[in-house]
Amino acid sequence: MTLNETHDPALRSWVASANGHDTDFPIQNLPFAVFRRTGSSEAWRGGVAIGDQVLDLGTAARTGAITGAAAQALQAAAGDSLNAFMALGAPAWSALRLALSRALREGAAERTRLEPCLVAQDAVEYTVPARIGDYTDFYTSIHHATNIGRLFRPDNPLMPNYKWIPIGYHGRASSVVVSGQDFRRPVGQTRAPDAGAPVVQASQRMDIELELGVFIGSANALGEPVTMAQAETHVFGLTLLNDWSARDIQPWEYQPLGPFLSKNFATTISPWIVTLEALAPYRVAPPARAADDPAPLAYLDSSFNREQGAIDIELDVLVQTPRMREQGQEAARIVTTNYRHAYWSFAQMVAHHTVNGCNLQPGDLLGTGTLSGPSLDQAAALIELTAGGKNPLTLPNGETRTWLQDGDTVVLRGHCAREGAARIGFGECRGTVLPARAL
Repeated sequence: MTLNETHDPALRSWVASANGHDTDFPIQNLPFAVFRRTGSSEAWRGGVAIGDQVLDLGTAARTGAITGAAAQALQAAAGDSLNAFMALGAPAWSALRLALSRALREGAAERTRLEPCLVAQDAVEYTVPARIGDYTDFYTSIHHATNIGRLFRPDNPLMPNYKWIPIGYHGRASSVVVSGQDFRRPVGQTRAPDAGAPVVQASQRMDIELELGVFIGSANALGEPVTMAQAETHVFGLTLLNDWSARDIQPWEYQPLGPFLSKNFATTISPWIVTLEALAPYRVAPPARAADDPAPLAYLDSSFNREQGAIDIELDVLVQTPRMREQGQEAARIVTTNYRHAYWSFAQMVAHHTVNGCNLQPGDLLGTGTLSGPSLDQAAALIELTAGGKNPLTLPNGETRTWLQDGDTVVLRGHCAREGAARIGFGECRGTVLPARAL
């Protein structure tokens, strides 16, 4: 994705709230979601964020304000999921983005027809923006992998394959939920190290995983791998993702096949998908590999990936306890990290996922894995922050947390900012842990 007129930091919108210096959704962003008015029986339909408003794409399509090649893309994006729009491919995504950018700019003639299509974001509710056929979770942060490995293998924290291959496992698509949808604490088998038989109980070690979700756009045919040169044309955009984890269920179940019930009870994503094109100004080189690290194998390497394969996205984790909520206190930030620290890029995730001929479909979701940075204050999971539960966190109001308690709300946020480019953001990814079902 190259820079074009939609990235111009001087652009301003006739939607006044889009011109604020701290908005997540200026005219340079234009992310996609699926929404309806809160509590209504309206049909779900596609929307684009602009300031504190949502442009209703279904209504906009009927106005005739968008014409030409972008009109077909608009019609596809106006449905009850974004899959049809994703399937059209990068040229269609770019055409609609350009048309919307021009139509929402100050002085645009389309204002008269599009202004009635705006709905306030505080008056809407969202659903998962695509029908997710398959969900794969990766393990792209070497810092997270090392921190976790040290807890169990102090002398050899990284497995021998980590620096050669993007590690992943297949998750559960049906339990991917949208921000704001709360979930019950999971129940499963756990076994203490010094115990005999396992017990079935509610998880006592509920954790978070700050990740990004990668939404696949255009498909590849079964048997036809996606090369590194092609990989980014198959990615529609990125979203915030919290892969909630039951750390006491996981160690008993994951040998030899990997995570199962410890992960598949809920995965929360933010409603907004920020397109890869919108993220073009924030591309950076991936972190330099250590001198003794192996170079990526040929199918995982490209000159572009070496030069601009990472994205500078600042990411935050915040926690709000029930007491904080009762006392009117905002969620407290516990972690700030950045996607640019990831060892494996999203293009490498796509190339590796398909090297065996696996066919990705529009709407498929890939998780980056926990995006911890190189220092402990950038550790993006409680298991790392508390050293496996040994060192509780102290929150600003004096409460402590080792693991999440019932009623705790976790909020993920992300944004991109650099000199010479507009600040853009991802909105929020929010979820609350409810008490487990009665046993």
